[in-house]
Amino acid sequence: MVQLTSAEAAKILKKLNEELSSVMRKEEQSKDFLAAMGEDPETVRPKYDYEDTSKKIDEIETKIRLLKHSINVFNTTTMVPEINMTVDQALIYIPQLTKRCSKLWEMMNKLPKARETVLGYGRNNSVIDYRYVNYDIEKVENDYYKCKSELDRAQLQLDLVNSTVQLTVDELVVEG
Repeated sequence: MVQLTSAEAAKILKKLNEELSSVMRKEEQSKDFLAAMGEDPETVRPKYDYEDTSKKIDEIETKIRLLKHSINVFNTTTMVPEINMTVDQALIYIPQLTKRCSKLWEMMNKLPKARETVLGYGRNNSVIDYRYVNYDIEKVENDYYKCKSELDRAQLQLDLVNSTVQLTVDELVVEG
């Protein structure tokens, strides 16, 4: 078994996925081929070994499975102390906070009263409509800054765990 940080494991996973994609792309380009009428197919036949390619794909997919399992176990059992959540909960919490902060940002930047342009059939253009906010902008602004602070804190704590706490990975994953 090998010890890696989550950040290191993520880099290895990215590399494995790129390797798999490359092998599969090469297979797609060489598993069959065209030859013109009267052309000797052997002169245009690309190099392709079905058994060797299948073996390479299986090896890479096995490494990906093992690594993803280790990451999943790490994510479900490792606590992010400052926010009192497991890594997998933090990975859900951060996008939730991001969405909430985005909504609050939009709300806090509205004017209390804004002229509304309404176009449509049968609409008299001489009528002026106003859109009014139905909330306390100052309260929303305070909530935005609290949300943003919590989001920053959660991201920093998760980054800290991912770059310092180690997980156990099968040696096969990091070989060759």
